[in-house]
Amino acid sequence: MTKFYPLMLGASLAVLTHSSIASAQIAEFEDEIIVTGSPLNQTPDEAITGLSVISGDDLSRRLAPTIGETLKYEPGVSSTFFGPGASRPIIRGQGAGRVRVLNNGIGSIDASAASPDHAVAAEPAQAERIEVVRGAGLLRFGSSGSGGVVNLIDGRMPDSLTDDGRDGAVRMGVSSVNAGREVAGSLDQQLGDNFVLHLSGTGRATENYTVGDETIENSQSDSTSFTVGGSYLGENLTIGGAYQEFETGYGIPGGHGHGHEDEDHDEDHEDEDHEDEDHDEEEHGEEEEEENVTIELKQKRFDFNASLNMDGYFDRINVFAGLADYQHIEFEGPGEVGTVFNNEGYEVRAEAIANSGDGRGAAYGVQLTHRDFEAIGEEAFVPPTTTDSLGVYTFQEIELGDIHLEGAARYERTDVEDTAARNTRSFDAFSLSAGADKHLTEALRIGGTIFRTERAPSSEELFSNGPHLATSQFELGDAALDVETATGIEAALRHREDGHFVTLNLFYTDYNDYIFERETGGEEDGLPIYQYTSEDATFTGFELQGGKDLFSTQMFDVSADGLVEYVRAETDGGNLPRIPPLSVLAGLDFDTANQTYRAEVEYTSEANDLAEFEEPTESYTLVNLFADWRFVDAQNVTLSASVMNIFDEEAQQHTSFLKESVPLPGRNVRLSIRAAF
Repeated sequence: MTKFYPLMLGASLAVLTHSSIASAQIAEFEDEIIVTGSPLNQTPDEAITGLSVISGDDLSRRLAPTIGETLKYEPGVSSTFFGPGASRPIIRGQGAGRVRVLNNGIGSIDASAASPDHAVAAEPAQAERIEVVRGAGLLRFGSSGSGGVVNLIDGRMPDSLTDDGRDGAVRMGVSSVNAGREVAGSLDQQLGDNFVLHLSGTGRATENYTVGDETIENSQSDSTSFTVGGSYLGENLTIGGAYQEFETGYGIPGGHGHGHEDEDHDEDHEDEDHEDEDHDEEEHGEEEEEENVTIELKQKRFDFNASLNMDGYFDRINVFAGLADYQHIEFEGPGEVGTVFNNEGYEVRAEAIANSGDGRGAAYGVQLTHRDFEAIGEEAFVPPTTTDSLGVYTFQEIELGDIHLEGAARYERTDVEDTAARNTRSFDAFSLSAGADKHLTEALRIGGTIFRTERAPSSEELFSNGPHLATSQFELGDAALDVETATGIEAALRHREDGHFVTLNLFYTDYNDYIFERETGGEEDGLPIYQYTSEDATFTGFELQGGKDLFSTQMFDVSADGLVEYVRAETDGGNLPRIPPLSVLAGLDFDTANQTYRAEVEYTSEANDLAEFEEPTESYTLVNLFADWRFVDAQNVTLSASVMNIFDEEAQQHTSFLKESVPLPGRNVRLSIRAAF
């Protein structure tokens, strides 16, 4: 945590030089261009189905140390919550290798999809906005995004010139439940007529968090990030590049450690005197403390973007590229290295865009990815592997009066090699998607998407074979797994006009050879065995979201909103594990020009559609309060306060591997101040 304080000083200096974080740049939702999904420059109002965007004040209000916790209030999104340090998004019950997390359009190039205890190498505090996309847009990013795509856009390669030569701000915050402190700053400095320099940094540190009177041991975390980037913004040519260093360290709560050799011995001596028992318990507690699992994660990453406007059949050529060196070390005790995960990889995507001007648009792209992954140590549950993928895709759209049609196709070749055993599996995947929507009235739209996608199994699903201490599992892959095929339909109904909106998304997906990890009931090395297997499966569910302006007084404009979401997932053999149950979020907002107050209730029902060996999870209700005060005359300063879980309820998140020993945080008072210039 020693790096936190110099970074805080640096961010404080950024305030004095009129810096600003990108998330302070607020745009009207309907006017934003969505960069994730279709490459044909759509706004949220033009997307057919499956889109969420969080930015501005909403993003600041939901901001959490991990991207999973930041997004879990979005429609259809939950999180893995492997303690406060590691939480990855789950979309409609899908996670791991089916949800791609991107940084500015390129994969996070980490090991977060390999296991829920692996943090995502992404910093939500630097986000300008975060986009969550489902539907045809998934074909742009590859088979590993078959369940959904999350794109964190942080402005490290600026796409526009500054208003007056310099843009930026700073944010500082504290939280009570974990003695947390955080600072984030960013500066965009224009140099000359066409070049913008970007600098940003974040520091965060937390102690063990509490639930009621209980302290969740080994739940501390700290992280730092630093980014330098820039862009040349010409009339027809834009070129951007950036370098980032990201580090985080966190504990894995829940008592994960090797079995204690003395446990049976202690049980056989129950009749020893009380003094000896206290002595044994003290030694046992010290042993457990020494065996707490902690993780140190580092990533160095380079990014490059370029865009060329053209005259001719193609209007624009876009190139996106990322290269990263990632290391993740699991410590079984202080200074005791258990397993080291190394991941080196790159991703390149090039697209040619054609818009004819008569309601027709087309895009053609090629994507290349490479991944060298290895796990070193006694707990190395995955052998060294190399994964190479080449994909080609196209998007097509046409406007026919009030009807909008779009389609996409992708072919992908994936080679996965166990380099130790020299065993290579190759997969060919072909995916198709088509959608349409129609404006029934100016306020009412109806749309739908049908798709058939194929996904190649990951190296972990194929070749895992060993103990994984952080998750307390002995993991077994299946080298005979084949391509996973999903056929599905999604329908959407949207009604939006002055004063209210309603959005309903319905989805059904039928999987052939759905790949998942099943608990077998057996044990190896004292750990329960989890075996990757495949079965036919179905996912069915909906998201219903709405909002309405209720009334106005001399003091406030009052509005209400609500969200209900549900997913049901089962195979031919039974229920799938860790599927989020029905949840409801309802809120009231009280707004003035410079003040916002919000009260909300989140309810999650009991989880009782269980897989074999899975335990039920009780329902819970949490109440949250928010307040924002904007001081426009004081150079756009915003003071924010919130109380999460105001009644200090104990709640378990069913999607978490650690739900029984690691509940959600208790009452948390958060304060922050941010200034934009």
